[in-house]
Amino acid sequence: MIPHPASRPTSRSASRAARSAAAVCAVSLLLGPLAGCGGGADGSSAAGGGKPAAKEPAVPGESRPPAAGNGTKDPDDVNGDGHRDLLVPVLAGPADQPGADQRVAVVYGSAKGLDPVTRTVLGRGDLGLPASPEGGGRDALSVSEVLTADLDGDGFPDFVSSVAGGTATDGQVSTARRIPHVTWGGPNGPKAAGKATGISLPQDVAKLGVESLVRGDFDGDGHHDLAGLAQNEGSRPVVLYGPFTRAGAPARSDVSLPPADGTLIADAIDPSGEPRATSLLVQAANDGEQSENTLYRARRGSGLDTDGEQLRIGSAHAFGDFDGDGVRDVAIGDDGGRNDEPGYETEAPDVSGSLAVYPGKGGAPVTHRLPKPPKSGSTDYGPGGFVAADPDGDGRDGLLVATYEGATLIDGDRRTPVLREGPAESAGEKTSAKWRHARPAGAGDFDGDGKDELVLHWGAGTLFALYGEHPTHWWITEGTTAKDQSAFSTVGLAGRPASD
Repeated sequence: MIPHPASRPTSRSASRAARSAAAVCAVSLLLGPLAGCGGGADGSSAAGGGKPAAKEPAVPGESRPPAAGNGTKDPDDVNGDGHRDLLVPVLAGPADQPGADQRVAVVYGSAKGLDPVTRTVLGRGDLGLPASPEGGGRDALSVSEVLTADLDGDGFPDFVSSVAGGTATDGQVSTARRIPHVTWGGPNGPKAAGKATGISLPQDVAKLGVESLVRGDFDGDGHHDLAGLAQNEGSRPVVLYGPFTRAGAPARSDVSLPPADGTLIADAIDPSGEPRATSLLVQAANDGEQSENTLYRARRGSGLDTDGEQLRIGSAHAFGDFDGDGVRDVAIGDDGGRNDEPGYETEAPDVSGSLAVYPGKGGAPVTHRLPKPPKSGSTDYGPGGFVAADPDGDGRDGLLVATYEGATLIDGDRRTPVLREGPAESAGEKTSAKWRHARPAGAGDFDGDGKDELVLHWGAGTLFALYGEHPTHWWITEGTTAKDQSAFSTVGLAGRPASD
């Protein structure tokens, strides 16, 4: 599964789960020195993926169905064949406009990596989801509304979708009711048998539902769990522990965490299936500025600590094992986003251009300064996000970090640029050189060789350039080299937009 792209900051009335753009530069590992983001004198490598691949991604040929698998414990192995798969958004109309008609495509993995010809494009109807009252009857389905998790423990990941219904009122709060729905998986991927199953929520939460839905294994028992933020007054995280029944009921639910207003970020479930308790980060709502962060550490057998740990301010984040000690760490830092309305000058001086790594075993965080962004590229939105990745398979994660020129992998004292470029012209319009660089979108071991491939993407227009929305071109790199395991475009894969 790919991390959701950064979206535009919004007010509470539009969305309490406001998201930021992403990180300016980088985090070093716990003991690694921090250097600049360029090449040469700052310690970065001029080799590897420092030059964009010459060939642009093309639209793949006619699709074929995936092979049926025997089951898996990896929440991203949709057909259970032992190879990780990738969810990507596809558009059925112009990208550079709000409310574009979207679908979700599954690109399936193989022994040779992701195969864009082996794919499935899914809309709301394919997953048995009720129509959105805001969709005008379209089959639109955003990738930001969908996640995969094996809720019933049968070895095949299910599709969990956040479904918006009509406006409901609970006390002083009126909002679109959001209830998660599950489309049960199987050896050929998800298949709607009639209507998707609504997930049961605690009684005091069910009237308005939840937002900011994430997956995890918050008690480390090997069963996949869900968490979301209640939309009612005094909202708080709601944790739904698996396994779930086929009627959508969790084994138990928990609303004991303190009230929160913002966005949830969960650590990754171990793709090997080895039980690992996944911590939960609550990033406070923001309007473009850097967010406050609260970490709820997870413990095997007991779940999430109710006493949250207040971390530093910063809207960039990543979970990973950055020191190779086998324990998950978390990095928080300045993502470059700024709210330039009156009062922004009050930001603490140690927030700008820095980040901190919080060791999983506890102890003081290690803080690093980040280089200033180039004046030619700086915007109020930052250049994009960063994700943990282990492309050399040594068991220690580095960070693939967005820069204003593309991406850089930070691994100890090594800094390797990983660059790809979108086309110079798209849909008859020229693309400014300033906006041709691809952004990091994720990482995963798609061919099963023990090394992560890096995922970069690109899209035309200002919605991608500023916010990372509506990507259409994808690169799955061979680590930090200039070679691609696969590259493809999603233009046209969703067909023509449905009529309103």
